[in-house]
Amino acid sequence: MNLIEPILADAAAITAIRRDLHAHPELCFEETRTADVVARCLDEWGIPIHRGLGKTGVVGIVRHGTSRRAVGLRADMDALPMTEFNRFAHASRHAGKMHACGHDGHTAMLLAAAKHLARQRNFDGTVYLIFQPAEEGGGGAKAMIDDGLFERFPMEAVFGAHNWPGYEVGSFGVAVGPMMASASTFRLVVRGKGAHAALAYLGVDPVPVACQTVMAWQTIVTRNLRAMEAAVISATMIRAGEATNVIPESAEIQGTVRTLSNEAVALIERRMREVAEGICAAHGAQSTFEFTRGYPVTVNHAAETEFVRRVLGQLVGADRVRAFEPTMGAEDFSFFLEARPGCYFVIGNGEGGHRLPGHGEGPCTLHNPNYDFNDELIPLGATAWVRIAEQWLAAPR
Repeated sequence: MNLIEPILADAAAITAIRRDLHAHPELCFEETRTADVVARCLDEWGIPIHRGLGKTGVVGIVRHGTSRRAVGLRADMDALPMTEFNRFAHASRHAGKMHACGHDGHTAMLLAAAKHLARQRNFDGTVYLIFQPAEEGGGGAKAMIDDGLFERFPMEAVFGAHNWPGYEVGSFGVAVGPMMASASTFRLVVRGKGAHAALAYLGVDPVPVACQTVMAWQTIVTRNLRAMEAAVISATMIRAGEATNVIPESAEIQGTVRTLSNEAVALIERRMREVAEGICAAHGAQSTFEFTRGYPVTVNHAAETEFVRRVLGQLVGADRVRAFEPTMGAEDFSFFLEARPGCYFVIGNGEGGHRLPGHGEGPCTLHNPNYDFNDELIPLGATAWVRIAEQWLAAPR
């Protein structure tokens, strides 16, 4: 691997910052301490900063030369509302909060890149360092855009990355087109007529109506979408009743929908509503259906993706830049890619063997209480960010 030597020399110091962030996780739009740490580092390295976009976001600005060209690099900062099982020294000190997705590591990689870019300035133009809040369900990317990110900091392209457990350290994954799915939520309330459970014929039982609806929704994927179209409809919560001998007045279903195309979202929303209304009407029940579109599909732009593939190949070898199979997880970097050309890629986090003594006994996978970011990635990820910025600004527009 062709790592940048000064970044390697700084690895221990940046690792300490990463572990400090891991020990002090903050949830979406609450990343005040994290933003303070980021701002303090950037200021120490002579990088002008702007705070407050998306409430707790931080943008660092590294300029050099006379070119008006600019590129954006993004890291997310927020943690998850879950309890950590690890017991090593940098485990979470805040009950019910944990960096279980590696955003502490993403922040550290971009900080390491920021320090080198500010120190060497081997480019002509501007690099915007985007430290984004609230990726975990809060839509922090959209909040920053709504606050004028791209108007205040005009950039030609924007790039983002995520660590990926299961990919070996020293490898990357990237693909043109969809990388991650859209994420929508739904809520259906089935209203029947309550009755004594022994006299069911006097009521309208919403429970079997709700159950039939959940099963019928699964035929939307298998019978309404093209066979090659990827989609998931998951009913994850059903609530009904308070007593074993009472037929309840209503039943409520909630869940999520994931797709790899925005067209599929529209079709699924329409068919879920039609199926629910039809089944409820057939049983004499009433329905209220709500469908909320969250993150859109994360779609990589072709030219920017080929550029990233080439840069990463120079760093680790073309054979270690893998074709990424799209995942049904979601990512709000999708909002950035709807607004500007760019690319989102993954960097291998290994299988978990990097974890210190005292880690939980479970797997080192994302959104798992036994997870920890692999600090070996910091020099590699930072080098990747530096090379992407330098080569983008050096390439013909």
